[in-house]
Amino acid sequence: MRKIVCILFFCTAFCTGLFAADIKTIGVPYIQNYPKSIYGSGNQNWSVTQGKSGMMYFGNAEGLLVYDGRYWQQYNMPHRQIVRSVATDGKGHVYTGSYGDFGYWAFKNNRFSYNSLTGLIPGTHNLTDEIWKIYVDGDRVIFQSFSTIYIYRDQKIAVIKVNSPYLFLHKVNNRFFVEGLNRGLFELIGDKLSQAPGSEKIHSVLSILPYKGDRYLVGTSKDGLFIYDGKTFTPFQTPANTFLQTYQLNNGTRVLNKYYAYGTILNGLIIIDEDGRVIQQINKNSGLQNNTVLSLYADSEQNLWAGLDNGIDRIELNSPLYFYFDKTGKFGTVYSSIIFNDKIYLGTNQGLFYSNWTQQNNSFNFQIIPNSQGQVWDLSLVDGQLLCGHNSGTFKVAGNTIGRLSSQSGGWTIKRLNSAPNYMVQGTYNGLALYQKAQNGNWGYVARVEGFNEPSRHVEEDSRGEIWVSHAYKGLNKLTLSPDLRKVVANKYFDEKNGLPGNYNINVFNLENKIVFSSDSGFYTYDELSDRFSKYNVLNKKLGSFATSNKIISAGKHLYWFINNGKVALVDFSHPGELVINSNVFSVLDGHMVQYYENISRISDNLYLISVDDGFVIYNTGDGPDVNPGKLRASVLIRRIEDITDKYKIISENGSNSGLLQIPYNRDNIRIAFALPYYRQANIRFQYYLSGYSNDWSDWTTATQKDFTNLSAGTYQFKVRARINNALISDITVFDFEVLPPWYATKLADLVYLIMAIAALFIGKKVYERKLQRDHQKIADRIQKEQDEVLRKEAEENEKRIARLETEKLHTELESKSRELANTALSLTYKNEILQKLSEELLKVKDSSGKKLPEIQLNKIQKVINEGMDNERDWNLFEKSFNEAHENFFKKLSAHHPHLVPNDLKLCAYLRMNMSSKELASLLNITLRGVEIRRYRLRKKLDIPHDTNLVKFLMEL
Repeated sequence: MRKIVCILFFCTAFCTGLFAADIKTIGVPYIQNYPKSIYGSGNQNWSVTQGKSGMMYFGNAEGLLVYDGRYWQQYNMPHRQIVRSVATDGKGHVYTGSYGDFGYWAFKNNRFSYNSLTGLIPGTHNLTDEIWKIYVDGDRVIFQSFSTIYIYRDQKIAVIKVNSPYLFLHKVNNRFFVEGLNRGLFELIGDKLSQAPGSEKIHSVLSILPYKGDRYLVGTSKDGLFIYDGKTFTPFQTPANTFLQTYQLNNGTRVLNKYYAYGTILNGLIIIDEDGRVIQQINKNSGLQNNTVLSLYADSEQNLWAGLDNGIDRIELNSPLYFYFDKTGKFGTVYSSIIFNDKIYLGTNQGLFYSNWTQQNNSFNFQIIPNSQGQVWDLSLVDGQLLCGHNSGTFKVAGNTIGRLSSQSGGWTIKRLNSAPNYMVQGTYNGLALYQKAQNGNWGYVARVEGFNEPSRHVEEDSRGEIWVSHAYKGLNKLTLSPDLRKVVANKYFDEKNGLPGNYNINVFNLENKIVFSSDSGFYTYDELSDRFSKYNVLNKKLGSFATSNKIISAGKHLYWFINNGKVALVDFSHPGELVINSNVFSVLDGHMVQYYENISRISDNLYLISVDDGFVIYNTGDGPDVNPGKLRASVLIRRIEDITDKYKIISENGSNSGLLQIPYNRDNIRIAFALPYYRQANIRFQYYLSGYSNDWSDWTTATQKDFTNLSAGTYQFKVRARINNALISDITVFDFEVLPPWYATKLADLVYLIMAIAALFIGKKVYERKLQRDHQKIADRIQKEQDEVLRKEAEENEKRIARLETEKLHTELESKSRELANTALSLTYKNEILQKLSEELLKVKDSSGKKLPEIQLNKIQKVINEGMDNERDWNLFEKSFNEAHENFFKKLSAHHPHLVPNDLKLCAYLRMNMSSKELASLLNITLRGVEIRRYRLRKKLDIPHDTNLVKFLMEL
């Protein structure tokens, strides 16, 4: 059998009462495979048990394997031993046994940790073999190896050891039996073993289960089953014995309080009833991953868990769905199926196949009906006659033979006309075919309806007798037939112009005697008066996600199958104004039906036959857990708390019972993972609320973890609950945790702050007093400074005043000197002028005789005059006075123009005093022309531009 990979399944409600009474023999129950690629551990699974919280525990080849319905987790033994046995108590302890060790797992410091008990074994006994069985019995735990039984109680271990080896210890009701090799069964009573009466000849006991009354059903590996009444062993005469002897019984468990499941080494498992009848045989061909069953366990919901030599499987024994798959590819893809006259027919892409059918049948032998090879589209039961719509025509089926009715290729669908009950129309590849019922009750082909040649996938007749024909790619037509039904007299084509969303994927169906039209936008109805289509909003709203269904199949009175792209729902229209939609139970079928050719036929009031890709499924409306709306017994588990601040780190592996978890302030980004230990596949959604962070409950979501970031310091309470199939809600699970404040906001820090505040106040007081002193001193210093400043400013003002007075005095003196200098210069000028005139007059002087004076005398007098006009001495006096008045004018001038001669300096000084050319000529004892020449030469020596005034230049120097 091809592996069923995680097919979704769940009955409509959680079982809070008794489980269904019967396991069906048709097909096999739903099997969910967990390969090692899913659970991430070793191949072999030696033992299975369930804890009080609902979690599943597996003794695996690589350690202890834990499953909570969502997450798998592996825990290694100290020396990575194989875990051969596992058991749980009501205190949260998980006991495991392995080679040379046994003990228990429990949460310590928020980690699931192992605690070995072998240190309690008395010193004279050494554990040197495997622990194969563990049983929790009240306040004691019993560990069993092939050589020794260890009883753990009150932190002490009692040892029961005999000379010959044991086989396996079995717990049945409150009694314990163990087989001594070649010595029969012994009962463990207290700490003693006593021989079970009549058991001396029993061998290789691998299962002991409660049977009717006080009897026991004993399973052996080679001799089959026995019934033990406490005194004698009686062979249980059942067809299962041959199977169990051939394939070697390995283990067993009781299920549903009335059935027995036995795992084998070579061929999977079987389920028998109390009378020994084989109800189910499940092996690799029918869904198991492996034929070697190492362990079996029935959980609280009566899921049968099989620990295999390679993988883990879960079998839903009380499922309303039973499966049959063609794993050999014998009959191909199934397009239609039906049960008729104790035979089941499958219409496939390879032809029409049949097999005998009884509700007690668990095996089928499908054979092809001769001459039926090819594509079968439709199987319809009309007036007790089975009609087969085929690629090559239409046939009537009788037993394992067929007879041709029509050669019209492609019989997609056939419908009886309400307006003419003795006629049927059939949709084919090329229009419509007409059939008529003869007087003998047999249906026969009449003719092809003329005037319409389009492919006719869906055909419906409305209340006016008009025929609606649709095809996914050809659109929608309304046909009016002639009175004899052989001809189309009117044909109207509809598309978006008439209110439809388009002309693709428009299909027509009869729903509660009303013609409706499906589309990708929802269902539409047609109004004859307006000749337009409008959305069927009332129906669409109530159907929810199934409003876009592409197919409707009648399921009986007021019941209809709605199929939306492979998803299936059974909708009940029995209650006016209300729809009851059941879709969760059929989630296993998602994607397993032939798209656009889905087929579901009704077998009886409670049974339906559903075609799937490579087989069929039987749906029994009376099976499955009892519906009892209310709270779920299972509660959500807080599985892991992770630090996601900068890298992923597990804070706690168990948030449900960890107490108040404290998280450092700088690690305030966490992830909370949760799960519901509910293993029957269902539409499970979660809702959570973090008080102190959120304002309200979240929306319902399938997510099983939530991140919270940047949490401020404080205490938080995380609440989470689960909802199954939008109906049942679990109790609220609460997880408390605290984000610690930063070190500077802790109570110790507050005490330090208080001490520091007191010290600060004391120091502040001292500092304040010193500050007052400093401020007083500063004020005194500032006043003194201000006084000094005032005095300094007064002194400066006085100094400035004195300086101003001295400057004024100097200016006065300078002006006086300048005046004196000017007067001196004028005096010299005046003197020279007088001497010049005297010289001139001297030439005019004559003696008494009127003659000029002798030249000798004149020369002597002229010499005296010339000496008087020699101004070197006067010049030196003038230069000294001039420098005092004009700040060393000659030094500056000589420094800037060192090439000037003394006459040039004299001329510059006289020019600076702004003397006229006449005065200059007198002072220099030269003519006016000479003055001009000397001025010109001076300008060149001073390199003064032509447009610059010489006098102004010298005055600004």
